[in-house]
Amino acid sequence: MDLPGWVSIAPPLVAIVAALVSRQVLPSLFVGVWVGAWLVEGLTFTGLFSGLLAVANRWVLEALAPPDGDTSHASIVVFTVLIGGLVGIIARNGGTLGVVDTVTRWATNRRRGQTATGALGFAIFFDDYANTLVVGNSMRPVTDRLRISREKLAYLVDSTSAPVASIALISTWIGFEVGLIDEALDTAGVDANAYGVFVSSIAYRFYPVLALVLVFAVALMARDIGPMRAAERRAIGGSPASDGDLAATTDPELSPKDGAPHRLLNAVVPLVVLVGGTIGFLFVTGEGSSVRDIVGSADSYASLVYASVLAVVVAGAMTVGQRILSLGETVQAWFAGVKSVVYVLIVLVLAWALSAVADELGTAQYVADLLGEGLPLWVVPAVLFVVAAATAFATGTSWGTMAILMPLAVPLTVAVAESAGQTGDALLPALYASVSTVLAGAVWGDHVSPISDTTVLSSLASGCDPVAHVRTQAPYALLAGGVSVGALLLVGLGVPWWLVWLPAAAAVVLGLRVLGEHIEEPDEPDEPREVDVREQRAAAAERP
Repeated sequence: MDLPGWVSIAPPLVAIVAALVSRQVLPSLFVGVWVGAWLVEGLTFTGLFSGLLAVANRWVLEALAPPDGDTSHASIVVFTVLIGGLVGIIARNGGTLGVVDTVTRWATNRRRGQTATGALGFAIFFDDYANTLVVGNSMRPVTDRLRISREKLAYLVDSTSAPVASIALISTWIGFEVGLIDEALDTAGVDANAYGVFVSSIAYRFYPVLALVLVFAVALMARDIGPMRAAERRAIGGSPASDGDLAATTDPELSPKDGAPHRLLNAVVPLVVLVGGTIGFLFVTGEGSSVRDIVGSADSYASLVYASVLAVVVAGAMTVGQRILSLGETVQAWFAGVKSVVYVLIVLVLAWALSAVADELGTAQYVADLLGEGLPLWVVPAVLFVVAAATAFATGTSWGTMAILMPLAVPLTVAVAESAGQTGDALLPALYASVSTVLAGAVWGDHVSPISDTTVLSSLASGCDPVAHVRTQAPYALLAGGVSVGALLLVGLGVPWWLVWLPAAAAVVLGLRVLGEHIEEPDEPDEPREVDVREQRAAAAERP
């Protein structure tokens, strides 16, 4: 059956609308794949049923094991599983808290306490969930003692977790991001290394970096914007937690075993093996006369898998060798970490399936042909950032947003650039900028969405009310996001990215200076103690 071209946009459009309505990514992606399979099978009642069966029997199966024998998807799944397991081991053996202890020894006042929280967010770069849970729960007693509000702690935790993990060269995000980029490049017919595109796109990833700049500017300048000012004044007055704050939570399976030493080396050594091993294997598997040529031609998937295997073995050997955990307990810790990334893997496989069925229908080509001649190239990165931000805000998921938009963004950018006469190497800056804006816009939407998983996790780990967290964090996200859009427009107009960074960072700091208000340091803090929300509520009830 011949179908009109506009029908080809139905699968991703249905996925987006379903995600907006249901606020659930998994069923939305599934329905999108089902609609696409129905279109492929034929718009009949029989096709509807056979399309449902084909979702699992063809599209999901081929996402994991493509007919052409490509093993990149399987490599990404293996790498993500291994990294999740590594996170579980170093969390359970106390290594992650060793990093925490090292950072917190320096925190003696409000400025240092906030700076230490931000620095700890940098240190735990390999996973946003681990970052959120570890930093929030570990720093909460410290920030309570220093009279830093729970809202400020939640902001510092949330604004360093996803931004750091999304741009780190080694993290649980990278397999997902590189997988989406690889699929989109194939769809657009671009012959480029997905890992190389990911690395090059970091130069255009304005929002995550500016969000991190703003975190440290807030900490060092002691200035706050909007509702955060009231929260900080309340904390300085002796009430870090408000009446509406939650009891904090910790994931027991990813908490250190009772009596486990908090040794920094138990986290640092495996991570050094992971990072160093990846770099080393990139050079082993690549070839060329320059670093860029070597990395660009290297087998990034194999390098990530090799290094993650070595890191897991080293972490396990150190844990068992020091008798912190038995061999069985180490395996259980590894499996607990694996369970934490199962959701990610399911989203990724469904995203691959949606991309494959859209490719079969020619979705990307239709969108590219439709907009390619009418949309100026210089606005494409900024438009993609806004679309990704809005989608992530409405759905509450940066991962789902990336999965839905990346297969459309890359072909669209290629078509617009080619219509503007930019091909070959001249196309690459626009490609890097567009890839980066989908990833960065998704993080922005995640930061201001009250239904985001990281918003909820940051709130719970910090003992803060989620609504209060969103309300106090939004002004900072808007400031960094607004400057990011301006920076992307400048890049689109032809200004080199390296000329844009310093003015963009200065604009964020200036915005904080103009919009923010200085918060005075309190008197000498009390002895360290955990603030009990129930005690505060009882005391408030006794007041006349």
